[in-house]
Amino acid sequence: MQKFISVMKALSDPNRVKIVKLLRHRRLCGCEIQEALGIAQSSVSKHLKILDQAGLVSGSRDGLWVDYRPADGTENPYSASMLGNLRHWLDADGEVAEMAARIPENHRRQTTGG
Repeated sequence: MQKFISVMKALSDPNRVKIVKLLRHRRLCGCEIQEALGIAQSSVSKHLKILDQAGLVSGSRDGLWVDYRPADGTENPYSASMLGNLRHWLDADGEVAEMAARIPENHRRQTTGG
């Protein structure tokens, strides 16, 4: 039951749902997510950690940056199910569409890692 609860708790925050929806478009580093959501880098990091622990996102290092993407769902069947559903859910939501339009076009900050 703990794996199920961790996924539900992770998706109980609107910013974490938005991050999952953003990552459906392409891999993003933390600074790109920060720019699209308009929230502090520390908040983005905290949200990504929670999503990672729930098996919803995974990151891989790319030089100074860590690129995040939706997890493959092999560790947690509940995260795989929710990721599959979120692929289709909320696409017509105005806030989600507006946020997706703000995804920076490869504008990684050169002075900080994401």
